[in-house]
Amino acid sequence: MRKNRFAREPEVDPFYDMLFNMLIAFVFCFIIALLAMNPKATKSGDIPAKAEFIITLSWPDMDPNDIDLWVQGPSGESVWFRNREADLMHLDRDDRGNASNTIMVNGKKVVNPLRQEVVTIRSIIPGEYVVNANYYDTKDIDSSDPRAGKPVEATLSIIKVNPKAEVIFYGQTTLEARGKEVTMARFTVTPGGGADNINTIPKSLMSAF
Repeated sequence: MRKNRFAREPEVDPFYDMLFNMLIAFVFCFIIALLAMNPKATKSGDIPAKAEFIITLSWPDMDPNDIDLWVQGPSGESVWFRNREADLMHLDRDDRGNASNTIMVNGKKVVNPLRQEVVTIRSIIPGEYVVNANYYDTKDIDSSDPRAGKPVEATLSIIKVNPKAEVIFYGQTTLEARGKEVTMARFTVTPGGGADNINTIPKSLMSAF
C-alpha cells in the first residue's frame, strides 16, 4: 500500500522533547564553563615578558651625570646600552642623566627625576654573572648644577623573583670620575635557579670594547 506523503507524522512524545532540550542546555553550559576555566590563548609568537632576576642600578634623583649598567652573562656576552639583549638578559631602561629624560603627562613635558637603569634576566641560565657600573658622561642641562662631573654614589640591588621576591644583593659604591668602571657584584646562578658565590671581585667588562 502506497504511503500518503501528505499524511501527518505521528506526534512526538513531549517527555522526549523536554529531555532533548535539557541535553542541549547541559552541553551549552559545559562549553561555557570550559572556556572560563582555560586561560586566553596568546597570539602566535606573542611571548609574555618574564623575569627570574631583576638588576637595578640607581643614583641620586635629578643627577646630571650619565651612569651605565653593564651585565655579563655565562657566555661572556654583555648587556649595555649598545647591546641591549644577550643570554636572555635585557636592558629594560637606559638612563642618560639629564639628556632625553622627560615624560609626557597630560600633554605636557615633565622632567623625570628618577635615575635608574634596569636589566632583567628572563630565564635560568646557570653560570656566573658580572654586574658593573660605569661613569659614562655628564649631560648637564643646568650648568650651575654643582654635581656635574663630580663623584656619584651608585646603589645596586639584585632581586631573585621566583618563586618569591628575594634580595640577593644590595650595595653601594662611589664612582669618582668620568670613565670610572666598578664591579659592584658577581654571582653564580645554579641549575635550580638559586644564587650563590656572591662577591665583588673586580672584573672589567669595558676592556673588551
